[in-house]
Amino acid sequence: MVEEVQKHSVHTLVFRSLKRTHDMFVADNGKPVPLDEESHKRKMAIKLRNEYGPVLHMPTSKENLKEKVPQNASDSYGHKQYPANQGQEVEYLVTGTHPYPPGPGVALTADTKIQRMPSESAAQSLAVALPASQARADANRPVPAGGEYRHPGAPDRAQPAGAVVMEGSNAKNSALMAKKAPTMPKPQWHPPWKLYRVISGHLGWVRCIAVEPGNQWFVTGSADRTIKIWDLASGKLKLSLTGHISTVRGVIVSTRSPYLFSCGEDKQVKCWDLEYNKVIRHYHGHLSAVYGLDLHPTIDVLVTCSRDSTARIWDVRTKASVHTLSGHTNAVATVRCQAAEPQIITGSHDTTIRLWDLVAGKTRVTLTNHKKSVRAVVLHPRHYTFASGSPDNIKQWKFPDGSFIQNLSGHNAIINTLTVNSDGVLVSGDRRNSSSQLEARNYQEKEILMCSLWLQFLFFCFFLAWP
Repeated sequence: MVEEVQKHSVHTLVFRSLKRTHDMFVADNGKPVPLDEESHKRKMAIKLRNEYGPVLHMPTSKENLKEKVPQNASDSYGHKQYPANQGQEVEYLVTGTHPYPPGPGVALTADTKIQRMPSESAAQSLAVALPASQARADANRPVPAGGEYRHPGAPDRAQPAGAVVMEGSNAKNSALMAKKAPTMPKPQWHPPWKLYRVISGHLGWVRCIAVEPGNQWFVTGSADRTIKIWDLASGKLKLSLTGHISTVRGVIVSTRSPYLFSCGEDKQVKCWDLEYNKVIRHYHGHLSAVYGLDLHPTIDVLVTCSRDSTARIWDVRTKASVHTLSGHTNAVATVRCQAAEPQIITGSHDTTIRLWDLVAGKTRVTLTNHKKSVRAVVLHPRHYTFASGSPDNIKQWKFPDGSFIQNLSGHNAIINTLTVNSDGVLVSGDRRNSSSQLEARNYQEKEILMCSLWLQFLFFCFFLAWP
């Protein structure tokens, strides 16, 4: 008689298979992979050479330093224990320095060489900053008398961070003190700013301004498509330049040549010769409005940014496009150049700031802290920092990696411009005034429209009531 095979579900069969696998390997489940002795020795030797190579050649003190480690010692898993520096001394302590001459230009001979050893007071103050094992080893090691330890070519060793030395009864005692948290310096008081002069002449919004390096005159660009040059002392108009067919969005005066550069919403970038007051070069390549430009301080390079989401680097003399900096996903509103790395900084409507490598033409760092469009960036003239303006905040950053420093709050509107002087005074401008004026104008237009509608309604009613 043939026995019938009992049928099981797929779930039961899979569960039984898993149980058998678990029973097979459950004995070794808690044990790690056996350690290979040869690979462990090689690993420790490489680690010793990489991390302690610079001090392996120095003299050592061997008294009471070698740890008593059994040769066949093993851990809880049965693995042999090896000292961290197999084949080398167990612990290295610097007891002196290499001989060095007393001054520059002196030959190193037996009569001129100097070799100082740590004194007892220096060893005590140094023990505060050492680990417990190192401090115990130093305490057991006899220290010869002599001057303070000083590494050749390095300044005298200072006290460890967070420690203060108090002298009393011809002895120095070291006490640990908590470090004081760094605080922002308090700015100096400045008298309130007063309006000095109002200069009128443009027929549209003034979108950009630049001061000549000699502080004799300044130049403005406007929505009336003109560029005007004004005397800085008297505020009188000296010259008007025409050539753009749309709003002028950026102007800058060169410090290396008598040139003025301008850009506008007509996609044009122009170079003006101020000796002849005419355009001598055009830089073609942008596919949309050009929002800003800047000149490199040390080389003849011009950088422009545009609504086409790119920034372009131009050779001033040849008009050639050296690089097209692509990476932003929206209009690039501002660009700044500096001599140090990173040499180009851009801010965009995609809420990001990018730091660029000028040579490679690629992004070095992308800063994503802002939540809204970045329309203004300014570099500090003395510090290695910069600031960026956005409706959410003005943020201060540190070069070269764009480390965040602090927020400067106060604005609740679109920030169009930023500038900072050598004293660290940052001035920012937003569009709240122009917005309020526009709202007032719209309100007046609505009132006029409502009045005209009421008059028409009354006239219609009067016409219907006429017999």
